[in-house]
Amino acid sequence: MIEINQQHIRRIETLILNDPFRVDVLRAVRTLDLPQGFVAAGFVRNLIWDHLHRKDTSSSLNDIDVVYFDAAEQCDDQHQYYERVLLAAMPDVNWQVRNQARMHIKNQDKPYQNVQDAMSYWPEKETAIAVRLTSAGNIDCITAFDLSTLFALQITHNPRRDKLIFEQRVNSKNWLTRWPRLTVND
Repeated sequence: MIEINQQHIRRIETLILNDPFRVDVLRAVRTLDLPQGFVAAGFVRNLIWDHLHRKDTSSSLNDIDVVYFDAAEQCDDQHQYYERVLLAAMPDVNWQVRNQARMHIKNQDKPYQNVQDAMSYWPEKETAIAVRLTSAGNIDCITAFDLSTLFALQITHNPRRDKLIFEQRVNSKNWLTRWPRLTVND
């Protein structure tokens, strides 16, 4: 289990709770009551990078990644049902819902144990962060890696994934152009 800097968590919570769009997204996802249900990846990462660059690119989010972990799920297409429910709630959002209990097959990894374990295989470390809204209105945050590089405006290759995949993502997503203070860690 990774030790998370509580200062970073408080900053993330404050930034999200002050962003009405992100709060609406988290509320919509919470209605699904998904096991280990979180909103992940660029939803959090981009918010931090935007804040540190004093800009707002939230309108250009390609998609909203919703992750959950249900090893007992029988239906291969259950994620499509969840996407339809979320689309009905927020029709302007491109929802991408994935059961991380099944993603190891696509990625040719050993079975994941939970959402956090699944994120530990994502191509860049700074993307492996997820949040959810608790019933008390607080932000619950998990990550597979230390958050210091995220707040230091770094992009770090995860050695569990092919470096070429990492490099393709950095280039295709134009991160270094969109957030010019970012640096790439090898």
